[in-house]
Amino acid sequence: MARRRQVRRAFGAALALSAALSAGSAGMAEDVVSFDVVGGDKAMLRSLKAASGLVATEQEAGRKGPDPQDLFAAARAEYARLVGALYAEGRYSPVIHIYVDGREAADIPPLDAPKSIGKVEVVVDPGPLFEFSRAEIAPLADGTVMPGAFAVGETAQSGVITEAVGAAQAGWQDAGHPRVKVASQDIVANHRANTLAVDVDLMPGPRLRFGPLKITGEKRMREERIRAIAGLPVGTVWNPTELRKAQARLRRSGVFSSVTFTQDENITPPDLLGQTLTVVEEKKRRVGFGADVGTTSGLNVTGFWLHRNLFGGAERLEIEGLIDNIGAKDSGVDYTLSFNLSRPATFTPDTTATAGLSFGRLDEATYQGDFLSVNGGLSHVFTDNLNGSIQLGYDYLKGTDETGKFVYENLNLPVNLTWDNRDNPLNATRGYFANSTVMPFLGFGSTDSGGSFSLDARTYKGFGGTSVDRAVVLAGRLQYGGIFGSSLLGTPRDFLYYSGGGGTVRGQPYQSLFITTDTPQGPLETGGMGFFGFSAEVRVRVTETIGVVGFYDFGEISASADMSEAETQAGAGLGVRYNTSIGPIRLDVGLPVEGDTGDGPQVYIGLGQAF
Repeated sequence: MARRRQVRRAFGAALALSAALSAGSAGMAEDVVSFDVVGGDKAMLRSLKAASGLVATEQEAGRKGPDPQDLFAAARAEYARLVGALYAEGRYSPVIHIYVDGREAADIPPLDAPKSIGKVEVVVDPGPLFEFSRAEIAPLADGTVMPGAFAVGETAQSGVITEAVGAAQAGWQDAGHPRVKVASQDIVANHRANTLAVDVDLMPGPRLRFGPLKITGEKRMREERIRAIAGLPVGTVWNPTELRKAQARLRRSGVFSSVTFTQDENITPPDLLGQTLTVVEEKKRRVGFGADVGTTSGLNVTGFWLHRNLFGGAERLEIEGLIDNIGAKDSGVDYTLSFNLSRPATFTPDTTATAGLSFGRLDEATYQGDFLSVNGGLSHVFTDNLNGSIQLGYDYLKGTDETGKFVYENLNLPVNLTWDNRDNPLNATRGYFANSTVMPFLGFGSTDSGGSFSLDARTYKGFGGTSVDRAVVLAGRLQYGGIFGSSLLGTPRDFLYYSGGGGTVRGQPYQSLFITTDTPQGPLETGGMGFFGFSAEVRVRVTETIGVVGFYDFGEISASADMSEAETQAGAGLGVRYNTSIGPIRLDVGLPVEGDTGDGPQVYIGLGQAF
């Protein structure tokens, strides 16, 4: 029996059905379920399969095959799913047949369900595309931007209607009208002309202000600190952006596993809308470990202990230990122990006060030394994508190199800005990342004064697949570091730059590129005053969990920040990625392709993409 769907005053149903586009999964088992689209439209076939409950039921059953009762139930529900998918494509006159062993599924009584099912055939005639003959939503708040596809003559996709209504409601909410709602809707399909007329009337409701904030669910957190971190502007005009910011601040504190705002049912005279904040606190403490390994850089191991709420005001204490270069070919083992304390909502809701202490031992290829570092400052979140920090630090380094003993001591003031709009920091498929730091430093004793500038810029572009799961991703990275105003020998050794290894040039040994300078005591191998690096990757998804990567890395080190007379090296290779819920596990194998520092294949293992 043919099932012809028409649309008349059915706006709510159409929008609900269009959500079925995201249900189910692509792919099917041909031995039980088959699809046929009249006209052979392959794109339409993929869309319908993605919405299909039959396909999802068969895939979930796996090799054992679906239960006949489950398959029959899915077949009866399939009409609505496919109608929703077709509405989303702008097709409002579809004809859908679903045959269960030759019988129309809709004609089989539910109490007469078949005991076994050998074949389910889905035959769909999508019908013609419909266009908007009328596209009206009123009234609109000043400044509301409506979707360009919601216009007379455009394809009448149900998702566009949903988007347009959402944009209109968001416009009123941004103007301080949280109670905006649809007052009436008139959506009529003309099947002779293949057009859709849409009229939606909105009721904006009153313009309101943020009312009193009530907090529930807190156990160890002090209420006044929750209010300070949330930063909700009580008394100002209600705005959804301020609610989102408050939620983001509370989540960013790390204290809460859940943060929810709900609005009061009643308005407090004259125009106040109260809010209730419900929070669920995380466990107070956390312990974590990490590791990565390279052929010449050896094994690097990290571990930390974290207290999320030290004094009841979201004070965060982290103690971290690092052991680097275990088994490294050209250097010894480095040890670092650090203590970091932070307090959110200091001065402003988006400002965090920080303090840190670290000390340890460095056993590098060109020097050995003990260090101490103390710092304190502020970090600030400017927007969702931009944050910055300023720190005042004191660094002390005492050690030896080929020319004898040295001591470096300085005060420094690093100012940092970071822009990050990547979709996933551990496995980006689109977006940009840029981190830059300017750091003036004041030397004591034999340490010179000067300044440094560093930049790390990355870009990602995905192709194919979905916006979340791109089939191919091109990734690029530029790095620069330069030290100005101080002499090479008067600059702290741990400020200088090296190239080679997983963070700069894969395929080249760790910190294998440096410079040699003359001193009264003889030649000295040391880091450079300038570094430039470039990396490019092609990331290809093979399966849902496996990916392959081709990469090329280039680096150069110079005795001056202007990169004159620089020494260069490059490496290239292939890698494999195994995707997990916490990020891809990385295995890269690189070979030297330029420079005289190469030492055969280099292997790198870690968590997350190389950059």
